Amino acid sequence: MSSQPPAPGLDALMAPVEDSTPDVIDHVALARLYGEPLFAIPQDLYIPPDALEVFLEAFEGPLDLLLYLIRKQNFNVLDIPMAEVTAQYLAYVEQVRQSNLELAGEYLLMAAMLIEIKSRMLLPVRQSDSGEEPEDPRAELVRRLLEYERMKLAARRLDEMPRAGRDFLVAHATADFEVLRALPEVSPDDLREAWDAILHRARLNASHRITREQLSVRDHMSHILRRLSDVRFMEFTELFLERVRLGEPAAVIVVHFLALLELARESLLEITQAAPYAPLYVRLSYTRSA
Repeated sequence: MSSQPPAPGLDALMAPVEDSTPDVIDHVALARLYGEPLFAIPQDLYIPPDALEVFLEAFEGPLDLLLYLIRKQNFNVLDIPMAEVTAQYLAYVEQVRQSNLELAGEYLLMAAMLIEIKSRMLLPVRQSDSGEEPEDPRAELVRRLLEYERMKLAARRLDEMPRAGRDFLVAHATADFEVLRALPEVSPDDLREAWDAILHRARLNASHRITREQLSVRDHMSHILRRLSDVRFMEFTELFLERVRLGEPAAVIVVHFLALLELARESLLEITQAAPYAPLYVRLSYTRSA
């Protein structure tokens, strides 16, 4: 009569082990006993509900899990064996489901994508009329995996860089003495340039008051009559050249012109022209001259 070895007790199951993370590939162990995977629990072993702890690989997403499975089996990323990878991926998803753990929807979406790619690879490939090779169903998955691996490597390199507060502490020192700063050497030329700059800014910032010039049409009418009283005829433009030479503003010239028109309206002067397009001449009217 063969004797069976005694069932391992609870203390043995709770003993510390070096590596408590099981493989997520084909053989999923229920627990570890002295570092060895335990694939079946003896029938007469009583385990309290809170005595076991499930250890799963911590993956950041479905792409991280796929990359782990591919690297674990030394598969070529550019030539992924979809049958094996899909089976291992679904085994992990099923393990999580049986452990009553919440599974993100993106994992299930990736599982559907793997099954679709596997199904498309089983279908016969139809050659195109142009003779081009049909697109590999795995192309999009390979592109996403390579891009994710590059981002993961870059993130790892950034994390390995020295970080303040984690890898080193920033030293702070306070000085109890006052630092005397030497005054710069100033030459007379520097003082002159500084004074010129102050005067220049003062001229730019000088305030001024704008006032409206009082222009009188009657004053300009009197001025025109005095000029015409000395000469018999005067060219029309000659009446304005004096104002232009003096640099009078446009408003003064306009008022001078209005005064000329007002004199003509009151018949105090006459504007004559010998022929079309000939120069205009201005003279006092005969009525005023008489």
